[in-house]
Amino acid sequence: MPMAALSLSPALAFAVAVASPLPAYETRAREMRTRRGLISYPGMKREPEWRRSPEEEKTTNNRSQKRRRRGGSGEDKNLDDEGRPVSDKADLFDGLPDDLIISILCKLSATAGSPSDLVSVTLTCKRLKELGWNPLVLAKASLKSLVIKAKNWSDSAHKFLKQCADSGNIEACYVLGMIRFYCLENRGSGAALMARAAMASHAAALYSLAVIQFNGSGGSKGDKDLHAGVALCAHAAFLGHVDALRELGHCLQDGYGVRRNVAEGRRFLVQANARELASVLRSSYASHAAWRQNHNHHHALASGCSLLSDYGCNVPPPESHPANKFMAEWFAQRGPGGGKGDEGLRLCSHTGCGRPETRRHEFRRCSVCGAVNYCSRACQALHWKLVHKAECAPMERWLDAAAAAGGGPPEVPGNE
Repeated sequence: MPMAALSLSPALAFAVAVASPLPAYETRAREMRTRRGLISYPGMKREPEWRRSPEEEKTTNNRSQKRRRRGGSGEDKNLDDEGRPVSDKADLFDGLPDDLIISILCKLSATAGSPSDLVSVTLTCKRLKELGWNPLVLAKASLKSLVIKAKNWSDSAHKFLKQCADSGNIEACYVLGMIRFYCLENRGSGAALMARAAMASHAAALYSLAVIQFNGSGGSKGDKDLHAGVALCAHAAFLGHVDALRELGHCLQDGYGVRRNVAEGRRFLVQANARELASVLRSSYASHAAWRQNHNHHHALASGCSLLSDYGCNVPPPESHPANKFMAEWFAQRGPGGGKGDEGLRLCSHTGCGRPETRRHEFRRCSVCGAVNYCSRACQALHWKLVHKAECAPMERWLDAAAAAGGGPPEVPGNE
């Protein structure tokens, strides 16, 4: 294939441009696999004519005569010594070793901003298509390259995520685990995939497993394990997961699954707020400019502030993980319960969560209005500051609860 027909990345184009045979006096390099087979890369000079035996010279002349005869008929004009068709101009891409191509594809996969960035390269030619599905390339796929919209979900998308997960991609394990556990209702394999990601210290997977343990998701009320949930939440909080920090802070304040320690719980909540502010300050210049604009205005509810409004700072709500976005889109189209007898299942009222109930009355509801329900205290605290603080009714009970809790959200008791 001529190089002009390829649409390659700058790194690959640079590698092709600099690839050239070594001088004749260069020693032999080790054999490497290329599109043309095993060769001594970057190239081996053909033996000089004077070193060929008479039998080899006769064979070479016969092949040359065959090529000339075929060229006269208009068929098979360009054949090599082995009788294989070759292009008129040397294609240096065929001489590149597979290891080099895979290395470049790994870097492209790790920096891909969307699935199309990786797919478009694999559609360039047959060789890139084969090497693009190499486990080393799939293991390096970035989170953005794994983002799939719920409306585009298909067997091929499922297969792609599964191949990435089988190749050792931790983000793919978590995303596919969440989809299988909540959307496809395949609880066993979904939890196993999330556990694989959690064992690799994936903070979001650790927190998701903690939520499952707190609620007994996928089982009955007796399957709750509060101590295991606190342990998983503490590990995720240690890795810097903001929602896990909030959840752990509320657990310590309420004595939920752990010995009550109000002072320590408040410290974790303050630390979660500080990390939330730090993540905003590390964002792009546009996001920082938007934060400053919101900070100059004192309309907390209108600007969509988060928990930092308690300290006079208004920042945009935290961005949801692609797995949570997928679930929110999935259940917005299909509803939280697709099976028989699942009509009463509800979604977490925090729009950035997307988690549904796996059994009736699994989530806890607001003790004041009873109109909203949450999978965790972290989601309840976020939704309270973002939306529910202005909507919770009746107002008298809201004021009493706010005064009793020191301005915080009302308690969210369980329904079971």
